[in-house]
Amino acid sequence: MSTVITPDTAKILDGMRAAMGEVPPAIVKAASADPRMVGEQTRSSAFAMPPEEGALDPQTRTLIYLAVALATSNHACTVAMTNKARVQSIDSAKLLEAFHIARYAMATRVVGVAEPLFDLINER
Repeated sequence: MSTVITPDTAKILDGMRAAMGEVPPAIVKAASADPRMVGEQTRSSAFAMPPEEGALDPQTRTLIYLAVALATSNHACTVAMTNKARVQSIDSAKLLEAFHIARYAMATRVVGVAEPLFDLINER
């Protein structure tokens, strides 16, 4: 069962397309399955990244979102934020630094999770 996309939802999708170069496929599918989900996603985005009066500039937000997407293995968000970084013309050095931070966070996670293993080794 698919639902007709409302004019409000179409406007949201157009805004996403302008900001990211394309609308993520999951959002396109959500728009036809349940347009309310697209509105909810937009509200959540505005809550996390207020369009006005936010403490961070738009490029920094994109870099943080990209690093989190990488560190949490969120392919869809990695693609979306890579597209947004392209639209925002974010410098390659900044993109690589975000990648390095995400990689470091994951490596540090392994060290933290290994604490019981280190306890065993240090007991011996």
